[in-house]
Amino acid sequence: MTANTTPIEPGAASPEGIRKLISPVRYVLWDLDGPMCQLFAGHPAGKVAHELVASIEEGRQPELLTMEERLLKDPHAMLVGISRRHPGSRQVAKWEDWLTEQELLAVRRALPTPHASDLIKAWSDQGARFALVTNNSARAATAYLSSQGVASHFPHVYGRTRDLSLMKPHPHSLLQALNAMRAAPFETLMLGDAPTDYAAAQAADVRFMGYADDALKADALRQAGVEASCIVRSLKEVCDALTYQP
Repeated sequence: MTANTTPIEPGAASPEGIRKLISPVRYVLWDLDGPMCQLFAGHPAGKVAHELVASIEEGRQPELLTMEERLLKDPHAMLVGISRRHPGSRQVAKWEDWLTEQELLAVRRALPTPHASDLIKAWSDQGARFALVTNNSARAATAYLSSQGVASHFPHVYGRTRDLSLMKPHPHSLLQALNAMRAAPFETLMLGDAPTDYAAAQAADVRFMGYADDALKADALRQAGVEASCIVRSLKEVCDALTYQP
């Protein structure tokens, strides 16, 4: 290894691989929680899930959740379960509104992903156009973008709808973004951190870059089928690839 050689972590993208992946990209579909921020850093998702169970019990409707769902630390999964059994009901609308309010609270204490703002600026300076596609509320996503001063870079924000069957891995939000930007799929990349993001990207026929800041997330993405050459451990790797001068 020479002094100018950067060691590559096994199973992670190389600088050359990143450049190859992003070279045709003109449109970038960002996920919110993960690539852009840790949304629940200061308002933990597990705490929100516990409060959801407590609120449902206070409303004397314990049958809305299964015993398995009561043990989850993922309020989204709990809400999807309610929606699956009671599609289009007032209960789904009520608890979706409740979760949106929790996400808006979380925005106030969200932790920005390192180098996300740098990457937004660098990619934008090179002419890339952005949309945000998330399973979180669009209201919460817009609030976060405004809090970071980057809302002008994201004219298109697509979040959770009352039809929870359209959440990722369904490609609904991605297809909305592609249509709004009149983007060709082969020039579009989804930047996400979860297997559901990858599945949605596959369904929308767009490129995918996985952001995995720890080994567990990287393993989950690889097990979902994401090639190691498409997984980055830091957004700085992407910034460096964008500004690379041979």
